[in-house]
Amino acid sequence: MAERPLLVLFTGSTVARVREVHGDFDAHFQRGVGDAWRGPWTSFDARDEGAPLPDPGGLAGVIVSGSASSVTERAPWMLRLEAWLRDGVARETPLLGVCFGHQLLAQALGGEVRPNPAGRRLGSLSIRRVDDDPLFEGVPRELTVSVSHRDHVGVAPPGVRKLATADHDDLHAFAVGPKARAVQFHPEFHAEIVRGYLAERSELLRSEGLDPDALLRGVVEPVFGPVILRNFIRRFVRR
Repeated sequence: MAERPLLVLFTGSTVARVREVHGDFDAHFQRGVGDAWRGPWTSFDARDEGAPLPDPGGLAGVIVSGSASSVTERAPWMLRLEAWLRDGVARETPLLGVCFGHQLLAQALGGEVRPNPAGRRLGSLSIRRVDDDPLFEGVPRELTVSVSHRDHVGVAPPGVRKLATADHDDLHAFAVGPKARAVQFHPEFHAEIVRGYLAERSELLRSEGLDPDALLRGVVEPVFGPVILRNFIRRFVRR
């Protein structure tokens, strides 16, 4: 029997200048995971409504990517993916939702995603762990992560366990069931990827009253991003 693959579920793509140098989200996740996963990888674009979503039972695990789209759009492909995620949680498929993936999983489970009244966040951010979980094994209570988002989970879904919080965003990471986890931050981003996002979106940031140069000076290497990705592989993914 062939080994089950680890799926990167695309809900969008990284910005152009980052993609040209560092590849797309799948490359970022593979680099962050490193040799913690030696099995096969596969990918699927969830926006392709003409193709059936993969069977969760045939996968070792799933990482749901970030996106420039907003969960508040309620597009048909998002609704289809929400139903798929609910099924995956029920079937105890190992799931890791990242940024948009975090928000979509929360919405699928009965939460509500809204524009963050604090505005866009892009760059390095300090967050606080508020509960112990294997996903954060070996990670300090306070850590710096990489972020790029405007929406947030404004209303937490019932039954989830909050794992981390930030000053502008109460539910910054959560657990649901034995195998599903979600993080608002990007554990796959290293500092150069963050700098690429800031360069790509500098004019947008200025139009929203933010200072991209100050944000650029504040970028630090998020050393615990790969630790979190590897914890997901080692503690949750099916072997």
